Amino acid sequence: MSDTVTIAGRAEWLGDRHLQRLLSVLGEGGEVARIAGGAVRNALLGQAVADVDIAATTLPDETVRRVEAAGFKAVPTGIEHGTVTVIAGGKPFEVTTLRADIETDGRHAKVSFGRDWKADAERRDFTINALYAEADGTVIDLVGGLADIVARRLRFIGDAEARIREDYLRILRFFRFFAWYGDGRPDAEGLKACARLKGGLDRLSAERVWAELKKLLSAPDPSRALLWMRQAGVLSRVLPESEKWGIDAIHALARAEADFGWTPDAMLRLQAIVPPDAARMKALAERLKFSTAETNRIERWALRPALDPATTEGSLAKLLYLGDRQVFIDRLRLSLATARARAVEDNAALLHAGGFSRLLGFAEKWRKPVFPLKGADLAALGIPAGSKLGALLKRLENDWIESGFALQREALLDRAARELKPD
Repeated sequence: MSDTVTIAGRAEWLGDRHLQRLLSVLGEGGEVARIAGGAVRNALLGQAVADVDIAATTLPDETVRRVEAAGFKAVPTGIEHGTVTVIAGGKPFEVTTLRADIETDGRHAKVSFGRDWKADAERRDFTINALYAEADGTVIDLVGGLADIVARRLRFIGDAEARIREDYLRILRFFRFFAWYGDGRPDAEGLKACARLKGGLDRLSAERVWAELKKLLSAPDPSRALLWMRQAGVLSRVLPESEKWGIDAIHALARAEADFGWTPDAMLRLQAIVPPDAARMKALAERLKFSTAETNRIERWALRPALDPATTEGSLAKLLYLGDRQVFIDRLRLSLATARARAVEDNAALLHAGGFSRLLGFAEKWRKPVFPLKGADLAALGIPAGSKLGALLKRLENDWIESGFALQREALLDRAARELKPD
């Protein structure tokens, strides 16, 4: 029986004729091109592949010359580091010349180009990310990554501390890849190295830290990785807001997501492990440089008190109309997840879970009704534009809301006309 491992038959994308043509062009005249990294890893694990990267012995300028001669478009996205993005058949493929690090500072590396596949593999972070595949799907493993794929084990290549000192982001990547691909306990040496060198995280940009945290929080179930991050002192280093709040709610949320089929949501999971304190969430958003949408979402969530599970649907409809629907959904999902976890030992929590489930179902289906009057309707009654018109329109809208959105346009216009009549 052959020991050859192949992704052929497991990776439909491998048969893409443009990819095959690109590999062929780059491999002419004694050069070698192979699929590298995540595409090979995910194909072996049976997971979706978003991007296909290629490692090649051709120097960057030669890569550009060859692909353009073949009719493909070359974009020098990182040519100083050996990377050229090739557009083939409308799809982007990153082609990177084999490299070795000659100087690192914990964030960036100076590289030299080469032809040594083992040296190229050994400069990568984890064994499962350093696999290559030939055009026919044959897997090339130079660092023991295949055994780690089978064991679902995440392991640094070579000395863990040395790998981390090359780029401290690898500490967060260790936990992120463990969340996505690991099983059991994290590799002991890797975990110890992350704990010892966690101070290096302070040297990273906020953008890199938040991007990595979001990927970790988007894993199918990030709860085990977050526990080990806390154990290693890494979580409190990058997310000090979680330190005295606790992260136990993440387990309940992950179970609820699985049971109800909720799409993993990095922001909701973040909310599960930080306190609903508006000032602290504002500071968190500023520190990690959240987008405007992310900042608004977490600040509004922090400002919105949790709902009472006995709230009526009519009352919730009014709150939804005047507020942010996403915030209520966030609050209700977290409340439901927590109540379900407590319901195992607490009958009252079981009743609460039923209430939160009812409210959540209503909020998820709710669509904002349209107030049937506009300023022009009141102007037609003879009210001049200005504060008086605005105040009356607001009062009528409040009447409409209090009616459960039942008052019709004609009834509202009648109310407006009555207000205009002299006493």
